Amino acid sequence: MAPKIFIDGEHGTTGLQIRTRMAGRRDVELLSIPEAERRNAAIREDMLNSADIAILCLPDDASKEAVQMVSANNNVRVIDTSTAYRVDPSWAYGFAEMDKEQAGKISSARFVANPGCYPTGAIGLMRPLRAAGILSDGYPVTVNAVSGYTGGGKQMIAQMEDQSRDDAISAPHFLYGLTLTHKHVPEMTIHGLLDRAPIFAPSVGKFAQGMIVQVPLHLDMLAPGASLESIHAALTAHYAGQDIVTVVPLADSSKMARVDAVELAGKDTMKLFVFGTPGGSQVNLVALLDNLGKGASGAAVQNMDLMLAS
Repeated sequence: MAPKIFIDGEHGTTGLQIRTRMAGRRDVELLSIPEAERRNAAIREDMLNSADIAILCLPDDASKEAVQMVSANNNVRVIDTSTAYRVDPSWAYGFAEMDKEQAGKISSARFVANPGCYPTGAIGLMRPLRAAGILSDGYPVTVNAVSGYTGGGKQMIAQMEDQSRDDAISAPHFLYGLTLTHKHVPEMTIHGLLDRAPIFAPSVGKFAQGMIVQVPLHLDMLAPGASLESIHAALTAHYAGQDIVTVVPLADSSKMARVDAVELAGKDTMKLFVFGTPGGSQVNLVALLDNLGKGASGAAVQNMDLMLAS
């Protein structure tokens, strides 16, 4: 019998993309609440407890409510795509490639917290350097990023795509999170192995899907001997043996004139780059991904597959 999967919040942006990725699969059975019963709490609770894996695509409070609905006496496993549990040590963090043990932790976990899109890029760049001792204690990390507007959910999608609305957004690009208290900062700090919270400057561009995350570094503030080449080598070694996160060779990145945010739109992989001048004093680490791919829905399906394989 095929494992039963219930997407709680299947009509939201993340839920819809998960359904799209699973549409042609015959190895799982998708449970779905009839349209007329979407607000029926009893049916929702029954669906949650009838699934082998429930994927929550909900706001934080609704996710917490859903987790409370899952009985402690059954074997339902949960993947939550909200920010509610990403720094909860009792939940496995759903970024399988961030270290060698993480895929196993996800595979055996009952509760998995899907990472945020921005943190996936930032952690993917920072954690290997912290683990290798290159990114020193107390380094004042900054994370600058731009995302496609679908990351803002249905309201922002409508504001970007329907210019007849009173609240339409006409700007081609805007910066937000101006108070420097974005909800992703704790996630970046903990899973990036940082001992000091980064300054995070997120922004949105007028493109639907895609993302660039940048972490610029001063080499003289890193561990002695840190260089463009040693940083690239550390990232390459860290991600060896898998095909989801790719570290672009220095020979290729040195020839690039630009990085396009939409290059990986529709894909569930991530590319990492180390930019700079050989012998120079600075590097710019860059992660390229789809905010709804490896940054959300694609990662949820990858985590589901790891859990089903256990």
